[in-house]
Amino acid sequence: MGTKRFIVELGTGADLHGEDVTKAACRAVKDAISRSCLCGLVEIMGIEDLQAIQVDILIASPRPDEVDLEQVKATAPVGQKTACSVIGGMVVAGLCVPNFAPNCDQIVVANAAVTVSIGTK
Repeated sequence: MGTKRFIVELGTGADLHGEDVTKAACRAVKDAISRSCLCGLVEIMGIEDLQAIQVDILIASPRPDEVDLEQVKATAPVGQKTACSVIGGMVVAGLCVPNFAPNCDQIVVANAAVTVSIGTK
């Protein structure tokens, strides 16, 4: 049994005060999925169990080795999830606010591509 892509959605997330690439990545996934309604899976494809769909998450961030992929996968509310992290995203000058996090004067930006696939016979 193979799979076919149903939707690919893109998102962007940032951590403004803290330089946390995982936080930025999770926000990017939330941004992507906030524009997608998967009603076609239920109403057209007849899928009754949304846990059966495949959700593949690709994160691009400035420090891909620091992204907690389990947290990123937990951001997607349904499906069998995979996640991987590659170099990308952006770092831009920000403002250090010690009350939010110490020694962090950069904004970290991550991008996400969220692909939802369904099984085929």
